[in-house]
Amino acid sequence: MSIGSPSNVTQAATREIAGPLLELTDVKTHFRTPRGLVRAVDGVSFTLERGKALGIVGESGSGKTILSRSIMGLLPTKGTERHGSIKFAGAEIGNKTRKQMRGIWGKEMAMIFQDPMTSLNPLMKIGDQIAEPLKIHLGMSKDDAMATARRLLQDVRIPEPDRRLQQYPHEMSGGMRQRVMIAIAMACGPTALFADEPTTALDVTVQAQILDVIAEQRRDRNMSLVLVTHDLGVVAGHTDEIAVMYGGKLVEKAPTRRLFAAMKMPYTEGLLASIPKLEEASHTRLNVIPGRPPDLVNPPKGCRFAPRCPYVSHKCLEEEPPLTVTPDDPAHSYACWYPVGSPEYHEAKARIASSVEAN
Repeated sequence: MSIGSPSNVTQAATREIAGPLLELTDVKTHFRTPRGLVRAVDGVSFTLERGKALGIVGESGSGKTILSRSIMGLLPTKGTERHGSIKFAGAEIGNKTRKQMRGIWGKEMAMIFQDPMTSLNPLMKIGDQIAEPLKIHLGMSKDDAMATARRLLQDVRIPEPDRRLQQYPHEMSGGMRQRVMIAIAMACGPTALFADEPTTALDVTVQAQILDVIAEQRRDRNMSLVLVTHDLGVVAGHTDEIAVMYGGKLVEKAPTRRLFAAMKMPYTEGLLASIPKLEEASHTRLNVIPGRPPDLVNPPKGCRFAPRCPYVSHKCLEEEPPLTVTPDDPAHSYACWYPVGSPEYHEAKARIASSVEAN
């Protein structure tokens, strides 16, 4: 029996859901600090359909991890301000307390955290950690929970599952520990999975294996996925849509193929240009986006990317661009006064090229 079989999936995960599985409307998460109010997430809206995969991309400090934790309800209780609406399967969850969310965690929504070594209990055997949510949420006996834990390890491609069940986290490699985190997240048959930088600190080969395991489980279970990463290359082959965040705001969102084919936001262009290319010679200088992300206590007046944008104009510095739908593609939205491909963009690019030649 696989973890995707009906006997191991909750009623919440198998029921038909009318409308979007996840619907965010003007979500804001602010933190009160001695320096002032940190606008970590500042008015984000989007929907995610059942069974679809969404990649949330941005640099460190863009707000992507705080956004996923806001949806899950995994935020500090003190000094946190939450606004807006978060609906899951049609029900409002944005105003629920941690105690109320415990009935949703594991059974309907689960998260794979960035660092499995700090997420797993170093004093518990792997088998006990996987079996625990099965006993708590599904009421399984100890024997049934351990049998299911063994199958879970098989499903995430961990060899010798019987031996691994008796090991502690420190006895496993980083890639194996991340697979264990996936097994724990999958245990109760959630409807939505949040993966927060699940391949950080893993070598390229192991990264590909982990992403393949997540994609396989999503397809088998018709599960929605929110994949949080700083790397556009990671989401390219594993998502249906991509949402780009910068300075706590959503700056571009489109189906994955369309985004790569016709991106509109200069920030997205910069992220793509920053990916190392295999065809480049060894020791080739990497492309970077100059400058630093904005101070979210005192963000810039206009477009938050303007101080770092090579195509910036006076209007960018004075007025914040709204999230605009592309005229010929309603699924593609962006926040830029002079998007990639516009006449103003080409003028600015020509001006930059002339300046480089002159120097």
